[in-house]
Amino acid sequence: MENQTLGEGDLLLEGLKVSSQSTIPSFIVLLLIYVFALVSNISLVVLIFTSRSLHQPMYLLFCNMSINDVFGATIVTPHILRDIFRPPSERFIRYIDCAAQAFCVHLYATTTHTVLMIMAFDRYMAICNPLRYASIMTNRMVAVLSAAAWLVAFTIVAVLVGLSLRLSRCRRVIPNPFCDNASLFNLSCENVLLNHVVGLGITVVVLGSSIFSVTLTYLKIAAVCVRSKNKALNSKALQTCATHLAVYVFLLVSALIIITLHRFPRMSDYRKVVSVLCEVTLPAFNSVIYGLQIKEIKQRIISLFHSSKAARMK
Repeated sequence: MENQTLGEGDLLLEGLKVSSQSTIPSFIVLLLIYVFALVSNISLVVLIFTSRSLHQPMYLLFCNMSINDVFGATIVTPHILRDIFRPPSERFIRYIDCAAQAFCVHLYATTTHTVLMIMAFDRYMAICNPLRYASIMTNRMVAVLSAAAWLVAFTIVAVLVGLSLRLSRCRRVIPNPFCDNASLFNLSCENVLLNHVVGLGITVVVLGSSIFSVTLTYLKIAAVCVRSKNKALNSKALQTCATHLAVYVFLLVSALIIITLHRFPRMSDYRKVVSVLCEVTLPAFNSVIYGLQIKEIKQRIISLFHSSKAARMK
């Protein structure tokens, strides 16, 4: 499928296979989900930052997730929306842009895990050590932990993508709708064993640390709830932890489906669709979970809606 008309620095993306009848519906669906993800996440960030009563660790961590979700959705979705209307032979991307997109895609995914680990720690402190919570989880501590989450993710991804950029290229086709690290190093005809080993190692470390910390945290929270006869405590734990676990489970299931489909080359078209849907729907799903499932935020959204409605009626 190599195209001789490609420019020197151009690559060809194997985007989604969309029939002519499905082009417009697919575009509209993806666009609506993308717009909803942007509006809902940005609204959530603005609402939290402009409401002093919401300047609490849990909500500030929600801002981290929302900012990361806007970042993640914007990396991929506009490019895919553009390519839907292009014939397969014209879905070009420059190598430097492909490398930048791959870096951002992995930064988004890694930051999601590091921030979720911090959120699990926050819930552990709030429920298992409520008397020490205010003194430990200050706004300054949240800022430090948030910066650490982004810095760790940035460093890990820089190493991962840097190993791929050092390789020479002998291929020019990306067998995906968007670029990732595997797409980059598979363009080379050199020995990429180091890339596979480092990539697998980093995946194991990030996922392993994430799963271990979240599982351990919620086992301890469950133990506290079982021992406690305080219904208010158990209700609070169920409300605040359920949202976090829902996002985490959705993230893991999405990743598991994509990894599984990678093992079946004949299902590459399904893998492409699933990977695109995950990139687009996860940010939208997170905003719904964190925005509409949290009582304080939901009440403020309703009050703002009623206020604006009353103002229009005057």
